[in-house]
Amino acid sequence: MLEVKSVSKSFGATKALDQVSLDIAPEQTTVLIGPSGCGKSTLLRIMMGLLASDSGEVRFLGAAVTPQTAQPLRPKMGYVIQDGGLFPHLTAAANVSLTARYLGWEKPRIRERLEELSSLTRFPMDGLDRYPVQLSGGQRQRVSLMRSLMLDPKVLLLDEPLGALDPMIRHELQRDLRNIFRTLAKTVVMVTHDMCEASYLGQQLVLMREGRIVQIGTSVQLMNQPVERFVADFVNAQKSPLGDQEVAA
Repeated sequence: MLEVKSVSKSFGATKALDQVSLDIAPEQTTVLIGPSGCGKSTLLRIMMGLLASDSGEVRFLGAAVTPQTAQPLRPKMGYVIQDGGLFPHLTAAANVSLTARYLGWEKPRIRERLEELSSLTRFPMDGLDRYPVQLSGGQRQRVSLMRSLMLDPKVLLLDEPLGALDPMIRHELQRDLRNIFRTLAKTVVMVTHDMCEASYLGQQLVLMREGRIVQIGTSVQLMNQPVERFVADFVNAQKSPLGDQEVAA
């Protein structure tokens, strides 16, 4: 679905990505995880074609992805950012349907799709006429997710979509996201720094550090078969201090 081949990216003297290679398999959730500044969000933006890499390449369904070539590929990619990125002067319905209207969808088709997505994301239909400021943080993220799904994209790219939410709302949305991913059988690439969230949502975890991939595997493999001390330390740092057994390096 997505191929990342030897991608590097620097911002001034800071090397954000260093020869990163990664294959994203279809119909599964891959989670990019690691400490702040490890390069996971930069990698996601390069996959989306929002940033150009300094070297290497990204291919989506066989086509090269760059800021210059990404435009015709964008309808096949859904993108969600941490704060939702909703336009404050548009209602929820107008935010969700913006691209569909630009592409010339008829009103009945748009309305039918809005009803489908409202049901899927458990967003109330009467909330579609509200503006973002009138919605809760969790509702805004549901609207952002609906917008990313409007065109039925081949892949979803989510950049810490739940990071700004309080714990109870975050827990509820984690459960809903997992159900949505399974229902739609979508290819998903998600960024988080939360190991528990990554384990709950992801079939493949990609642990990064200082612009490099340290280990790829399931959550069980990262916990039971860490390839180096950093992997064990990262997992242990997010375990409960109330008696959970630590991972051995």
